[in-house]
Amino acid sequence: MEVLSSRILLRPADPERSRRFYRDVLGLAVYREFGPPDDPGLVFFLGPGFLEVSGHGAGRAGSSPMLWLQVRDVRAEHRRLAAAGVRVTREPRPEPWGLVEMWIEDPDGVRIVLVEVPDDHVLRRDPRS
Repeated sequence: MEVLSSRILLRPADPERSRRFYRDVLGLAVYREFGPPDDPGLVFFLGPGFLEVSGHGAGRAGSSPMLWLQVRDVRAEHRRLAAAGVRVTREPRPEPWGLVEMWIEDPDGVRIVLVEVPDDHVLRRDPRS
């Protein structure tokens, strides 16, 4: 299978609340908007992928799906998001595998891990050298 493009789809219980969260609180840039102007679907840039928030879901997402977002400075994001009232379920901390992670939730309970890759981590080193 050759994947040409991909995106994560969320069907939130309250689409407007989720659009505001991803656009205004997290600050994700909008790739495109579609559908009716009073209840649009939004597709956000998510690094090299996309996140679509559209339609209506049955409520709390619970354990699925989850988002993994790499950021430059997890602690700065923690300060910013906590000040904005975002539910932080786990404060930033170094993991045994070398990444710095923090966990938050969107308004429907979708778990989001924010990850910082330290300068000395293997993901930043070229294994060919």
